[in-house]
Amino acid sequence: MFETLTESFTGALRKIRFHDDEKALVKALGELKKALLKADVNHKVVKTLIEEVEEKTKASGIGKDQFMDAMRSTLYDLLKTKGNQGFVFASRPPTVILMTGLQGSGKTTTTGKLALYLKNRKKKVLVVAADLQRLAAVEQLRQICARIDVELYADDASKNPVEVVRSAMAKAQDALYDVVLIDTAGRLAIDDALMEELVAVREAAKPDEIFYVADSLTGQDSARTAQSFHERIGIDGVILSKYDGDSKGGVALGIASLVQVPLRFIGSGEKMEDLEVFLPERIVNRLMGLGDIEGLAEKTASVIDAQTAKKMTQKIKKGQFNFNDFVEQMEQMKKLGSMKSLLGMIPGMGNMAGALKDVDLENSREMKVIKAMVTSMTPKEREDPDLLNNSRKERIAKGCGLSQVEVNRMLKQFKNASKMAKRFSGKKGMQDLQAMMGQMQGGMAGLRR
Repeated sequence: MFETLTESFTGALRKIRFHDDEKALVKALGELKKALLKADVNHKVVKTLIEEVEEKTKASGIGKDQFMDAMRSTLYDLLKTKGNQGFVFASRPPTVILMTGLQGSGKTTTTGKLALYLKNRKKKVLVVAADLQRLAAVEQLRQICARIDVELYADDASKNPVEVVRSAMAKAQDALYDVVLIDTAGRLAIDDALMEELVAVREAAKPDEIFYVADSLTGQDSARTAQSFHERIGIDGVILSKYDGDSKGGVALGIASLVQVPLRFIGSGEKMEDLEVFLPERIVNRLMGLGDIEGLAEKTASVIDAQTAKKMTQKIKKGQFNFNDFVEQMEQMKKLGSMKSLLGMIPGMGNMAGALKDVDLENSREMKVIKAMVTSMTPKEREDPDLLNNSRKERIAKGCGLSQVEVNRMLKQFKNASKMAKRFSGKKGMQDLQAMMGQMQGGMAGLRR
């Protein structure tokens, strides 16, 4: 999602890489300006950024490292606005968040993503369906909540969002919820009726914070509409939706600079798990192609249970890791979100993320093939793959639609990967498990057609 911006910065760096004179700096700044405007960054923001980078580079001495440091510090200053970062809980629960935005911005889906983000952090979440304007809005939210297993409060008999919110707040207090997320109505454009309804809902809910969901695909219009909402109703943070589909990416710089409201989260993919906290320092590192290892570690820790990981490590050490365990671990990996967004968090790998646009671990043929193969096995065969003789393999092949040669290849790959993990499981169990998963995925890649 940061591809174009990252290319902009690396392209500018190349202009000054082997030179340390003012001529090289002018070329680098020119390249940077052109690339930023192409990435749909607001022209006022570009002008400010270029001037500050030039001033800081000259102050520390012209050179590649100085230019890079100047870009990094300028971007950080630009993105770091006054206010909270990530999700901040109220001193007394429940923490109430009003979700606002224009119709079509991805507000309802983002509400579901935020609910899942909080659920994965062991919070009891209540989602409130207060968008009674858009047809099927309540049903959409109901389906989302069912998919992520989060409770929804909806009143199909009521046409008054204020009544719905008041009843929901009473339930939240009685049932001791940690967080209440209120999905409000949107319009195709900002109007007085929308604002009046939002003000009434705000008064009824008394939210701790108001989040505005901005559609990244609308480019600079996102900054303008966010500014209008801020002036009319007040917002405490912005969530950028559909950022994975915005190949330019300049909207993040524009909103942070022009609206002066902190960016709190980014929608980094289509899956419900694809929601990332917007932390300026980490985002700047990713923009500069330096990755975000801390963010990747936190994301992994939030969905992979420590006790389960320890149990799996012990099984690997004893050579007891089986197909049931493998499928369970693949299900855990799905919760991390899209592979493209994860790759962008690894230093030096951001440029490869573009090649993964169509890779979806959950819906990939490889994952479906191995699931079909495992479900064609008996419980005993899943626990002990050594039981699989030729007749059993033939039965499994027929059951999952593969040839026996392909089944043999998969079984051999699994056996080799298990041996490798057992051999090296003495010091870093989780890394060994990941290495084994990588080996197995390599075997699955051989089944592509």
